[in-house]
Amino acid sequence: MQLPIEIEELLGRACELLVYDSSAPLIFNSGLFLFLFVGFMTLYLLLRRTTTLRILYVIAFSLYFYYKSSGLYFLLLLFASVSDYWIGFAIAASKDQVARKQLVALSAIINLGMLAYFKYTNFFIEIANSVVGAGFLDFRNIFLPVGISFFVFQSMSYTIDIYRGHIKPLTRWTDYLFYLSFFPQLVAGPIVRAKDFIPQIRRPLMVTREMFGRGIAFIIIGLIKKAIISDYISLNFVDRIFDEPALYSGFECLMGIYGYALQIYCDFSGYSDMAIGIALLLGFQFPKNFDAPYKSATITEFWRRWHISLSSWLRDYLYISLGGNRRGTLRTYLNLIITMVLGGLWHGAAVRFILWGALHGVALALHKMWLSIVPWAKANGKDMNPLLRLLGVVLTFHIVCLGWLLFRAEDMQTVHLMLYQILHSFNTSIIPQFILGYKEVLALIVLGYFMHFMPAQIDSDLQRKVGNASFWWQVAMLVAVAWCVMQIKSSSIQPFIYFQF
Repeated sequence: MQLPIEIEELLGRACELLVYDSSAPLIFNSGLFLFLFVGFMTLYLLLRRTTTLRILYVIAFSLYFYYKSSGLYFLLLLFASVSDYWIGFAIAASKDQVARKQLVALSAIINLGMLAYFKYTNFFIEIANSVVGAGFLDFRNIFLPVGISFFVFQSMSYTIDIYRGHIKPLTRWTDYLFYLSFFPQLVAGPIVRAKDFIPQIRRPLMVTREMFGRGIAFIIIGLIKKAIISDYISLNFVDRIFDEPALYSGFECLMGIYGYALQIYCDFSGYSDMAIGIALLLGFQFPKNFDAPYKSATITEFWRRWHISLSSWLRDYLYISLGGNRRGTLRTYLNLIITMVLGGLWHGAAVRFILWGALHGVALALHKMWLSIVPWAKANGKDMNPLLRLLGVVLTFHIVCLGWLLFRAEDMQTVHLMLYQILHSFNTSIIPQFILGYKEVLALIVLGYFMHFMPAQIDSDLQRKVGNASFWWQVAMLVAVAWCVMQIKSSSIQPFIYFQF
């Protein structure tokens, strides 16, 4: 018996939802995710009083979400959850300090081994070929699973915290899998600590009106940042500059760097805002991941405001493990540089990422040296004289922008070309033509930086007003933002920048 064509088409589309498509990953700012999330939330709320079923349901959706992003590589996530769950148990059960250290080392080897294979194999092959000779080793076509760096760091922190006595091991594997796979933060953070998240897993589900409102506010802000500001200036300006810098003046290249500084902030903090908002709708609290980082007056303050979950992870699990500031001044500076170089390598297997990390490491070391020479200097810059603080913000922003040039450029030749154009072919006469030619881009850049630099109290007040609005006003605002996204969108949905890490 042959089914009607309409039913066959409907079944075909339903099957497409279940099959991984590398060209269409499931991401927050897509219509498909919105459709699936509405259906997910309906059953989620119905299961609010059955804790175990609710946990299993979220795990199933999270694994499906990751499968739609990385295909069968979701099995790596399952493997990490099994290995570190049992290693955590073994660490807690062992009384032998040597054995405990060996188990922590085993966890690190397993997790970093996965990360090294998928992220750095071709990088090591390239180094070997440059040392021994071209063709010594063949490059491999290795797919990088989305977000592997995030869940690997999250899983490692669990075993390390058990070793340090900060937490006790979970007694249910499903709870650990829930923690590791929770879909709002799975593929691009924030990196949530076990001690902060685990206590929330089995507590009674309670989404207050305040939590729901804040969640909607975070999602709206995240959509504006990512789908309106970041995507538009990327496609219509920043990508063009970085693809062919020699075709543009130094002024345009500089504006391209400023544009990328805003793009990566709006892209990544937009994802974090949406992740925090979605988690709030599900009854979970995530820590803040960004705190207006370009307001920073020192490089130390910048790293207390930028990607807070990663910078604090590097501090607590790498910098402190290297000795922190406990082994003398020179060792402290060296530890800072090593930590940031490895942080750069975490972002990607390329010389430019290592240089990006080294730039920040040296800047942090120089700032720490400055603090030791000038006793009245402030590490966070908040108590500076207003004029000195303004100068500090400008200087710090441009150090960060130099880093973003290294971070974004496809190769070092692009870095050289853009710096050459800025230093030798600035050409201010092109400014009026530039303003007329890129008026929409400039308007969004001005909007983005205005949102970033406006006083924190105004930002908090706006979030509170959105959060306290009636349900239908919140829905109307979401619809309005979605409509704006559709009007501005000039191509297919753009994946988040940090998906590649």
